[in-house]
Amino acid sequence: MLRVAVPNKGSLSEAATEMLVEAGYKQRRTTKDLTLTDSANEVEFYYLRPRDIAVYVGEGTLDVGISGRDLVLDSHADADVIMGLGFGSSTFRFAGRPGVADSIKDLAGKRIATSYAGVLQDHLAENGVDASVVRLDGAVESAVQLGVADVIADVVETGTTLRQAGLEVFGEPILKSEAVLIKRHGVENPPNGMHQLVRRLEGVLIARNYVMMDYDIRAENVDAATSVAPGLESPTISPLHKQGWVAVRVMVQRAEAQRLMDQLWEVGARAILTTDIHACRI
Repeated sequence: MLRVAVPNKGSLSEAATEMLVEAGYKQRRTTKDLTLTDSANEVEFYYLRPRDIAVYVGEGTLDVGISGRDLVLDSHADADVIMGLGFGSSTFRFAGRPGVADSIKDLAGKRIATSYAGVLQDHLAENGVDASVVRLDGAVESAVQLGVADVIADVVETGTTLRQAGLEVFGEPILKSEAVLIKRHGVENPPNGMHQLVRRLEGVLIARNYVMMDYDIRAENVDAATSVAPGLESPTISPLHKQGWVAVRVMVQRAEAQRLMDQLWEVGARAILTTDIHACRI
């Protein structure tokens, strides 16, 4: 059976479980369950701390796992990213009191507190900056006020917590992260079920990002409409009972759907509607 690691708690857990359910896999009913076997799909799920998942996958104990890109890089585990999963986005940045630094070059000789020492040390080395890294497990924003560090490097969402601590971000982002599917590095023969898992997750991403659009239009206006919404490959066109009219079906990006409907109306499309896609294979 394919052995899959899933975050057991935190911001990635619920979204990962939801995506796996959409992909047709069974998931645990209670957070007390540490494992679950989906016999129909020949998959075993293991619910682990997100920070540990890359280690288990990198050691080959488990075949694949879902974790954050930042956690994978921070672990220095022997694991490769297969694909991004479209949730859990975050940005890792420097922050300090106003005027303490403007860029990473200003951090030479300073103390930097972080919960992601691996990511930070790699970033400093890449930029040739010699600074002291102070590893903390949480509440990094308090490190400057308590005198533990000169600046911090942490995940920044709205910045509200930083401002409350009298800090502001500076310099370029260190890392932009999201949830990712990972496998052990150098595996030449993927275990049974891995390709199916990847195809299903890709299908979920497409279903979330696209809608099916249908409309009616006069046959002579099809080319103009197709130039507006060409679809992934090409539209499906069927003749209507009304002479000279056809029905068109095409996949379009969800975020562009309203704009495309306006443009299709302008070139003569009528009875335009969109429907959700629940599953697909492209």
